[in-house]
Amino acid sequence: MSSRGAVRRVVSLVPSLTEAVAVCAPELLVGATDWCTHPAGLDVTHIGGTKNPDTARIIALAPDLVIANEEENRPQDIAALRSAGVAVQVTEIRTLDEALRELTRVLVDGCGLPRPDWLDAAEAAWRDLPLRRPESGAVVPIWRRPWMVLGRDTFAGDLLARLGVRNLYGRHAERYPRVPVEELNSRGADLVVLPDEPYLFTADDGPEAFPGLPAALVSGRHLTWYGPSLVTAPAVLTAALAAAR
Repeated sequence: MSSRGAVRRVVSLVPSLTEAVAVCAPELLVGATDWCTHPAGLDVTHIGGTKNPDTARIIALAPDLVIANEEENRPQDIAALRSAGVAVQVTEIRTLDEALRELTRVLVDGCGLPRPDWLDAAEAAWRDLPLRRPESGAVVPIWRRPWMVLGRDTFAGDLLARLGVRNLYGRHAERYPRVPVEELNSRGADLVVLPDEPYLFTADDGPEAFPGLPAALVSGRHLTWYGPSLVTAPAVLTAALAAAR
């Protein structure tokens, strides 16, 4: 819990963490980004995007705590908030295990909330998956124009590995490398995984770039968000992957 006492006002700069706090204690949230779309109808002050938050507006909200992420948010914005005396808790999440630990740190240690039942349910859902070695090699685009894919050390890549999908760029030097589509098609993949965020891949926008390759259209929220969606993510993602095979 904050050294300043009970946390009563929270600003979230991460959509996943916004949902996690809102499901547990919506009264704590006073600000969130424009990309914080869950839960629906969230009534808070919007403070801009994850990469360009209005730090002056955040400071004016007088939060007891701002929650952020080292990947989604810029160091200069975090530094500006801290310079103004705002407490900022920065998460680092590149695996499922890290996500579960950081969610506990944010909700219990940061916000002073009881450990939520859904967090236990999320742990159980992933723990109860059958142990399996990755069977299918996949390319996982997250953007086009230019094409970008999942590279090394990503949360989404860890989830896919647990579901039997090996990211063919999982050992790339970069975490989100730009790779020409011609190279992606020559990599020898068994599957292309196309999430609907950050780029909105659809049945009509994405699969046509990978002729002859099965395409799994998956929920980006279940693949990349760490929060209550982790409870249903194994079933949702498994179904999407099975439909493509």
